[in-house]
Amino acid sequence: MDLPLSIVIGESSHRIHNPVDSRKLAALGEALRLPPGLTMLDLASGSGEMLCTWARDHGISGTGVDISTAFTARAQARAAELGVADRCAFIHGDAAGYVASEPVDLAACIGATWIGGGTAGTVALLEQSLKPNGLMLIGECYWRQDPPDDATVKGCYAESRDSFFDLPGLFDHFDALGYDVVEMVLADQDSWDRYAAPHWLNIRRWLDENPGHELEDEMRHKLDVERRNHVRYQRDYLGWGIFALMKR
Repeated sequence: MDLPLSIVIGESSHRIHNPVDSRKLAALGEALRLPPGLTMLDLASGSGEMLCTWARDHGISGTGVDISTAFTARAQARAAELGVADRCAFIHGDAAGYVASEPVDLAACIGATWIGGGTAGTVALLEQSLKPNGLMLIGECYWRQDPPDDATVKGCYAESRDSFFDLPGLFDHFDALGYDVVEMVLADQDSWDRYAAPHWLNIRRWLDENPGHELEDEMRHKLDVERRNHVRYQRDYLGWGIFALMKR
């Protein structure tokens, strides 16, 4: 049980595996006014940057669960580096279906709603671990502009236009699920660049260092396609944000 090597290679230098930088992540933590002692569950926690930095900056504690052995090891190392290993546990495992043994104050899934089969299923999954009146964080894509053709849809890695809402539609969706959006931080084109572009250098360096590897053709194709999709489609059409929700 692990992430494909191709993903690990592409994101080998990432601390945050989403199109949001450390400043935006810090701004969200400040905006949520997290009290010391708050408990958090982070599903698909990646390299643990959100939980580790919020533990350092706000005195919270929590658990992260991720399917990647490489990212989980990095998260554990980051917790030790920041001096929060006693308050942050990172588990290698499948976040899909994971429920905390005790309810938490803050339950999150940032950019991996596939673990619940989509936004609605992920909200329902997180709800099982959340205390009454707790906060939920969902990281999700939306259309910044209506995609004009199928090439744009595919270039944004969507199956169809209906794969994502526009931003007002996403708010309506959360509302229909019984949740109020109470805060948000949105990606901009620069934070998209800072997420997407490091993939290219990571892959290129890996290709140079691993000639003849069985993944060479796949990674070369991935480099060519991802660069063009980003500059032709993603930067202009695909939005992404972290949305803080509270149940009505």
